[in-house]
Amino acid sequence: MSLSDEKRRELGVELYQALRSCKSVAPFTDRFDDIEIEDAYRISEYMLAERLEKDGEKISGKKIGVTSEPVQKMLGVFQPDFGFLTDAMEYNNGDSVKIEGNLIAPRAEAEIAFLLKADLQGPGVTEDDVLRATECIMPCFEIVDSRINDWKIKIQDTIADNASCGVYVVGEERIDPNKVDLPNLEVNVFKNGEKISEGKGSAVQGNPLTAVAWLANTLGEFGIPFKAGEFILSGSLVPLESVVAGDEMHMELVGHGSATIKFI
Repeated sequence: MSLSDEKRRELGVELYQALRSCKSVAPFTDRFDDIEIEDAYRISEYMLAERLEKDGEKISGKKIGVTSEPVQKMLGVFQPDFGFLTDAMEYNNGDSVKIEGNLIAPRAEAEIAFLLKADLQGPGVTEDDVLRATECIMPCFEIVDSRINDWKIKIQDTIADNASCGVYVVGEERIDPNKVDLPNLEVNVFKNGEKISEGKGSAVQGNPLTAVAWLANTLGEFGIPFKAGEFILSGSLVPLESVVAGDEMHMELVGHGSATIKFI
């Protein structure tokens, strides 16, 4: 039996308050044996509604999380999740993000951002549909953060918590997705000038196009479309990296561009 709508709303508000206070909460999966993925998605909608209504934020895109095997093993979550991006989460390339009062336990993910030129809505969205709807791809860092204590999450916890989204930054280069081999697109990640990881586009469900099509079809089940002008984040190509004030993260899509984000 799933949670009541009243309880879903209550938990969405709880997560919104955790976001604004930068104080994490106990995992929902420890507190409610009967919480389902449907509950989690509705909780995330109530959390998002608080941001849109109380803070005037606007939806700028969607994100896929927990798509690659290294990230799944790190978090102990073995299926993808999904969440919303807002304009308040977006930073410019090279910007500094203040951690105190803004983030709780941030971790950096190197991703590919898809900028859409046409609407898409599942079910039935294919990789070719995604390619036709994409204006360009861009190098991207998503900084994930968890409002759940100590990242002790199961799939219901992270979905409820807007897929553990914190902030994101996209690079300045706009890359034609028709002119690159997306599964074999290489990424190198540097922390404070030292290379720490590398990966390929194939890390996300074998092909970033596959991951984005999955998200379009999954959100389509809830009546949620992709909109032209939105960013869609593919999921991390490399293991997550914890960051603290003073760190600088830099990623390179080999031969195609880069993105940098700093923390203070």
